[in-house]
Amino acid sequence: MTIAPTSHRLSRNTRYVTWLISDTGKGLAAALFGFAIPLLALIVTNDPAQAGIIAGAGMAARLVTTLAGGVLADRHRRIALMLLGSLIGVVLSAAFTILALGGALTFTVLLVLDVLLATRSGLFDVAGESAIKEIVPDEAMGRAQAANQARDAAMQLAGGPLGGLLLGVGGWLVGLVMTGCHLVAAATAWMLGRETRRAGIHDSEADADADRGEDAVAARNAWAEIREAFTWLFSRPDLGGVLVIITIVNLGFNAAMTTVVYSLQQAGHPEMVIGVLSAAIGAVMLVGAIIAPLLVPRVGAGTLTIIGLIGIAAGAGAVSMVTDPWAIAVVLGAAVLLLPALNASMMGYFMVATPTQLLGRANSAAGILGMGALPLAPLIAGFGLAWLGREGTILVSAELCLIAAALAVGNRALRALPVESRWAEHASQYETTGRDT
Repeated sequence: MTIAPTSHRLSRNTRYVTWLISDTGKGLAAALFGFAIPLLALIVTNDPAQAGIIAGAGMAARLVTTLAGGVLADRHRRIALMLLGSLIGVVLSAAFTILALGGALTFTVLLVLDVLLATRSGLFDVAGESAIKEIVPDEAMGRAQAANQARDAAMQLAGGPLGGLLLGVGGWLVGLVMTGCHLVAAATAWMLGRETRRAGIHDSEADADADRGEDAVAARNAWAEIREAFTWLFSRPDLGGVLVIITIVNLGFNAAMTTVVYSLQQAGHPEMVIGVLSAAIGAVMLVGAIIAPLLVPRVGAGTLTIIGLIGIAAGAGAVSMVTDPWAIAVVLGAAVLLLPALNASMMGYFMVATPTQLLGRANSAAGILGMGALPLAPLIAGFGLAWLGREGTILVSAELCLIAAALAVGNRALRALPVESRWAEHASQYETTGRDT
């Protein structure tokens, strides 16, 4: 049965609003640190290579611990993990603030802090992403993901200027605001847990394990559980192929974007111009996120995804022919306009289609696939500019996007993905596979 798009109002879902505030606090803290750490590393070391080592170590730590985070999210109460992760964030952010005030930020200190904060994200962020399944009903999941996309776009738009303003005063102020953000995230996670207990709602399938005792959890094999998630994902025609497509387009588009940034810098454009370009693209994505809730309930997820991918491929190809920063902003802005709706549709359907007891590991597996290829983007951009030049490198990146779009058009399961109100019904045809896990 088709459910009207207005059947569930997210604004009246106090648990979702509380979750969103908690997740936003955590996300803003991560955005501020992600902005500040490369600049602080360059200020402290005056060596781009050492700054690259810090960034690479953090990325590697996040990648590895995300797998463990998925297992934790499926074994234990997800909202409790949200609270624990936020409290750890408070401690680490406060430590960063104190070290910055004491002038103790060295290469080693920044490396350790970056790895610890990345590890915190890997271990606990999956639990927060997965907890939304127990908070938002299936028929509203697409609109919830669209709201999340709008929030993320707003943070992308504001994160750089805010981070620059805070860093202009001192690294300690970045740490202080991060500490406040994590405190807000912790307080609202605690409130969410209290609301859940008061309503007598299980926040994950892990509650059943808690009732049976910790031995049931301890007896599991973590690696087997991780393999189970990857096996399940790729056994699903409606999910496995889509993840491969998203991985390819992420690599292609990020390589194109990195090439554009590198080439602008090499052409002598000031950093402010490059920052304004990034902000302009973020503003377009915010507009796309605002219209996404109107599209997701009315246009099939498969159709939105295919149109969005074609737009990205076309934009990546077209940007090879323009070099003026404002022309680049227009081309890339047009390319990403539907990206929030694409993300909301695919993430929403993924949440609806994945069994609750597998959601944490499935989220981490999908995240690994998405993040795993991203370190290749700067390599494609860097070596491509040296060997092929700007136009050639962007065209290679555009070809990757075009391959992803072609795979999407040829993927029957993707084309069949319906509108938001029919996601649960559509996913139910694959439930046999899900129950076997």
